[in-house]
Amino acid sequence: MTATATPTVEDFTDVDETAKRLGIGKRRLRDGVNHFGYPAHRMGRKLMFSPQDRAEIAARHRIPGQRKMRAV
Repeated sequence: MTATATPTVEDFTDVDETAKRLGIGKRRLRDGVNHFGYPAHRMGRKLMFSPQDRAEIAARHRIPGQRKMRAV
């Protein structure tokens, strides 16, 4: 059985820091959590994000590469 790393309190970031790191707006981040299932943790009244949460949100914003067709 493999052990999963449990994030420590120092690893969590708030909405402001997470939005800045991901390059998205704070409103978009909050809406993502409240309406689109973005992962997050509620600690009291604060919305906090672990490194795994941030990685999953970043993966959801990834745009797959497009293959360009060569002219023949």
